[in-house]
This record gives sequence, structure tokens and C-alpha cells, in this order.
Amino acid sequence: METQPNNPLHGIKLEQIINDLLDYYGWEYMGYNIKIKCFTDNPSVKSSLKFLRRTPWARAKVEIMYLRMLDNRNRK
Repeated sequence: METQPNNPLHGIKLEQIINDLLDYYGWEYMGYNIKIKCFTDNPSVKSSLKFLRRTPWARAKVEIMYLRMLDNRNRK
């Protein structure tokens, strides 16, 4: 098994990413920054997971937002 010590997303499930972002930012902020319906119209973790698992460009934006959140947390 290959390890990825330099990849901060390694071993983190998409559901955990969404839940962490939701706790830190909330749906409104997430929907404002990443304009996807699963964040703006009746948002839920389940609908977000479904959409992001089949939409690589949106998942990439969410992962970038997550990395920025981690960076912000580490600065405090």
C-alpha cells in the first residue's frame, strides 16, 4: 500500500470534508463561494455527497475550500 505523507486530503472521506466545512462555514457561505445547487437549494450532506462524487470539478473546488479552512485553523 502506498502512503501519501504530503497529501493533506489522504485518508479523509468526502463526508468528513463536507461536515467539517459545514461546521466551520455553514451552507450559506459554502453556497456563496461555490455556486452549486446542493449547497444553495435545500442543502443536505446526502445531496452534496451524491453530487460531488459524480462531479469532479465541483469536488475539486470543495477540496480547495477545505484546504484553505485547514490553513485558517492552523494560523489561529
